[in-house]
Amino acid sequence: MSENLRVAVIRGDGIGVEVTEAALAVVEAAMSRVGLPPFIYDEIHAGAGYFAETGQDIEPGGEARAGEADAIFLGAIGLPSIRHADGTEISPHLRLRDRFGLYAGVRPVKAYPNAPQRLADPRAAGIDMVILRESTEGLFYSAAAHGRSDIREGEVRDTLRITRETSEKLFHFGFRLAERRKARGRPGRLTCVDKANVFASMAFFRGIFDEIAPAYPQIETGYNYVDAQALDLIRRPWEFDVMVMENMFGDILSDLAGGLVGGMGMAACAEIGDETGLFQPAHGSAPDIMGQDRANPLAAVLSGALMLDYLGEKASQPALTDAAQLIEDAVERCFAQNALRPMEFGGDMGGQAMTKTLLSLI
Repeated sequence: MSENLRVAVIRGDGIGVEVTEAALAVVEAAMSRVGLPPFIYDEIHAGAGYFAETGQDIEPGGEARAGEADAIFLGAIGLPSIRHADGTEISPHLRLRDRFGLYAGVRPVKAYPNAPQRLADPRAAGIDMVILRESTEGLFYSAAAHGRSDIREGEVRDTLRITRETSEKLFHFGFRLAERRKARGRPGRLTCVDKANVFASMAFFRGIFDEIAPAYPQIETGYNYVDAQALDLIRRPWEFDVMVMENMFGDILSDLAGGLVGGMGMAACAEIGDETGLFQPAHGSAPDIMGQDRANPLAAVLSGALMLDYLGEKASQPALTDAAQLIEDAVERCFAQNALRPMEFGGDMGGQAMTKTLLSLI
């Protein structure tokens, strides 16, 4: 890699534009603090607004340019009022996942002091877990590209796809993630979430998990059916560390888990493949508040930290990992000091004020 790493930036729709601005400002400040040069940005137009203007969901050559970058940062894509003829939303980011094999969807879930805690149990203050969502297969396999669904008169069939190749890579990723978290003081436990008691695809998924597990004897393993896992995320979420699961299960449970620690404004996301990674807040474009300085930028900011950590490992540049830690520490300190009060949580701070507060502590 060159000294100046290149990041493809897709600001997208709605609040995606403003939260991207906040995230990149914080990322640049952290990089400067550790003595690193700024990224070279390649701005790519994509999203529902672009589709309404041009009839295309991403600019010509945009997909290829995204794959050539060292990482991809995405704000938010989609507007409820702009859809394809079949009723589905504009979603080129699903195609990027598919094209570049971004199989490991990393969704951290962490409770911060003075942020809303939806559970009364005081142990909820210790929630610190990761939902690892396979992001290219499962039930989203049909959604990644038009033409994969079997549409008939009076009936539509979507295919759920699980492959050995992708599942093996996902489980190795999950065990290595659990190892890294264990080295940082977390339990080092990987739970396989599935529906293996009902679906052959899920029994296949669990079987591959069992084949991989002996290679990581220092990592404790566990199992949970997805419905029981949903219940346990309400009853005892503090007992979980890393949970690995199929695409649709991860889509649903990560939103549930995000709600436990404040809301989707805290939901950071990394989608990582063998060659590149895409980083984005997991919330939507929220067009009802766009341009009003009401958006919570923290999911985007924390996604920026995930991108720095990823690039630090990929480029063998520990300073990038240090920059990521600066951002995570700043968010933690600001919440502890009650210096971050998002409007999303009923507070009095918009995105610009929150960004300025974070920049003052980096």
